[in-house]
Amino acid sequence: ALAARFITHPQTLDVVVGSNFFGDILSDIGGALMGSLGMPASANINPERRYPSMFEPVHGSAPDIMGKEIANPIATIWAGAMMLEFLGEEAAARRVQEAVEAVTADGHVLTPDLGGAARTGDVTAAVCARLY
Repeated sequence: ALAARFITHPQTLDVVVGSNFFGDILSDIGGALMGSLGMPASANINPERRYPSMFEPVHGSAPDIMGKEIANPIATIWAGAMMLEFLGEEAAARRVQEAVEAVTADGHVLTPDLGGAARTGDVTAAVCARLY
């Protein structure tokens, strides 16, 4: 039922807690709903902080497109923002999130998966420029 809700009413979901296996499946669905697996970030959180938590782009390392400069860096950057928030750096996390949102909303610097022609480095540079 949750997978169906992801598709039919995604706006009703904020945080979903599940095993790594089901989280991976559901985060891929979320990426498809966003239009690209290059957009969503994911976190495996250890709330007790006894073990490391992990922050990553949903798409993984994408070795099939390595070196082609077509990978969308947004999910990787967003995962970094999630890590900053987890580490208590809320202001820094918010700045990164706002920079990503500004670049994607502007629509001028988008990678091919989002219908643009920008390279990975172009998008990264655009996000970094919004931080200064």
